[in-house]
Amino acid sequence: MKKSLLTIAALTLLTLFSQLYAQNRWSLEIRPGVDYATQEIADADLGMGLGAELTISYRLMPHLAAYAGWSYNNFAVNQSFAGPDASFEETGYTFGFQFIHPIGESGLNYLVRAGGTYNHIEIENNDGDIIIDSGHGLGWQAEAGLVIPLSEKFSLLPSLRYRSLNRDIEIENVITSVDLNYLSVGVGLSWSF
Repeated sequence: MKKSLLTIAALTLLTLFSQLYAQNRWSLEIRPGVDYATQEIADADLGMGLGAELTISYRLMPHLAAYAGWSYNNFAVNQSFAGPDASFEETGYTFGFQFIHPIGESGLNYLVRAGGTYNHIEIENNDGDIIIDSGHGLGWQAEAGLVIPLSEKFSLLPSLRYRSLNRDIEIENVITSVDLNYLSVGVGLSWSF
């Protein structure tokens, strides 16, 4: 009796896992992007930056998935309170939900993401030394774009994202609240498995 129950349980689990695998519920995405800061931090005009993100998502329902990942964004400035040729870096974790839905019969899909970030801001001098670290804190992001299938497993995801992070940093023994808000234009490459 015990052997029969174990056999049934093993076959049930095998069937469930094979169905999960066959349905391509997981996807892995790498997304490089160009970032445009919407405001200065203290006297630093961040302007344009570069970044990259790696995320993994799990499809919960036909069009809804949960995602989590890690991101790095760098804004180089010529002159700021941190000295000449300083670097403002935002790194940390992303999480949230994404909705992907077909656009008619076109084969394209639209993508909408909303979620949070758990990031920090590091400011480096021109020698590469970290002179200020805000510590991690919560922020948010919203994103819209397209999903362009390349094959059954691979897709391109061009998108526009807005991110916002508010952290306190210490500048010359004065605690200052700073907002890092920026638009990011990027193209992700996604692999479904």
